[in-house]
Amino acid sequence: MTDAAGLRHLPGYLNAREQTLVLQRVRAVISDAPPFVPRMPRTGRPFSVRMTNCGPLGWVSDQAGGYRYQATHPETGRPWPAMPPMLIDLWRALTAYPAQPEACLINFYAAGARMGAHRDADEEDKAAPVVSISLGDDAIFHVGGARRNDPKQRIRLRSGDVVVLGGAARMAYHGIDRILPATSRLLAESGRINLTLRRVNKA
Repeated sequence: MTDAAGLRHLPGYLNAREQTLVLQRVRAVISDAPPFVPRMPRTGRPFSVRMTNCGPLGWVSDQAGGYRYQATHPETGRPWPAMPPMLIDLWRALTAYPAQPEACLINFYAAGARMGAHRDADEEDKAAPVVSISLGDDAIFHVGGARRNDPKQRIRLRSGDVVVLGGAARMAYHGIDRILPATSRLLAESGRINLTLRRVNKA
């Protein structure tokens, strides 16, 4: 599905075999860069998701430093693992952007986790799209407009779905309302994994 605002929802873009391959790469990443719990900048309140990253840069958040990208894991101090080539290939297949993604944010949603409405606004280059990959249990995704109170549409994302936010939708508020438990058997531990590919610096 594609709309005029630049939102592209590609249901079932990854087949079952491809989902398993991506999951294997994610497992390899977390063995080197264990998931951590980010915190809100002002309040220090923990997010309901755990996260990690791969690629040259990773997105982090804490009370001391706020939202930002950095080259090292906030707890281990080690550089982020390399981004798997198959994710770079997916970026190239779905975007016309002339440079590779620099960050792949990996979010882990257990039952009850959510992500409030937000914009991906910490990147220098707002012209590059954001590519999101869903693995595991279904999620109710909402996306609105450039203002937080703009009307929202809701999309049920299933394992293997890909969403691209480009054009006007690149700066749209979006988030995850809830996870629908036991709707996928991909993850032995249940829940959902979301991978978000981003370009941070201008090419």
